[in-house]
Amino acid sequence: MTENTPTSPDESIHDGQGTYDVVLLVEQALSAADAQQVRSLHSEIEDKVVYHVLLPLEDAAARIEASLGTLGAGDLMAAPALAMNDVDIDALRRECEENSSSDLQKTLKAIAAAGGTAHGKVTSEPPVDALAALVSAVDAREAIILTRPHVVAEFFHVDWTSRARRKLGVPVLHLIEHENFDEQASGAGEGVSGV
Repeated sequence: MTENTPTSPDESIHDGQGTYDVVLLVEQALSAADAQQVRSLHSEIEDKVVYHVLLPLEDAAARIEASLGTLGAGDLMAAPALAMNDVDIDALRRECEENSSSDLQKTLKAIAAAGGTAHGKVTSEPPVDALAALVSAVDAREAIILTRPHVVAEFFHVDWTSRARRKLGVPVLHLIEHENFDEQASGAGEGVSGV
């Protein structure tokens, strides 16, 4: 087999040859515990495990909508121009880009500290579309989605994981950030159990 020949999904992941590529879609910076937990999933794979991290760009428009949503309806009706005039859209967009880049760097450092190899990028594409494109581009063996708990989205199966499972041809694992495996399995943490 030459170096340019793509690996077949049927090839052994325990022969120490090639890479086992995993795409991670994360919603926020991974903690050291999150990174260690992800690494533990691949501890017995002899091929080099490479993590490809996607972090969606924090949406400035969504932040504006959320902040406006916190205003009472009466307050909004009384002074709508005041609320919008006080918002510097360009500054907010720059802040969102900086926050997303910082979260990505923290995630890559956490994975490296846990003994992993990781590359990553911030994406402005719809998250599941970006995930599908990257899984295909790197011929990933699996995808892992790490999110905060989203009870309503998960209940109606419109969350990233449900959408990714419908779109991808690889296993998709959904983990709740900042919860260990035991907390997720027992329902003792903040995550949704039984959904």
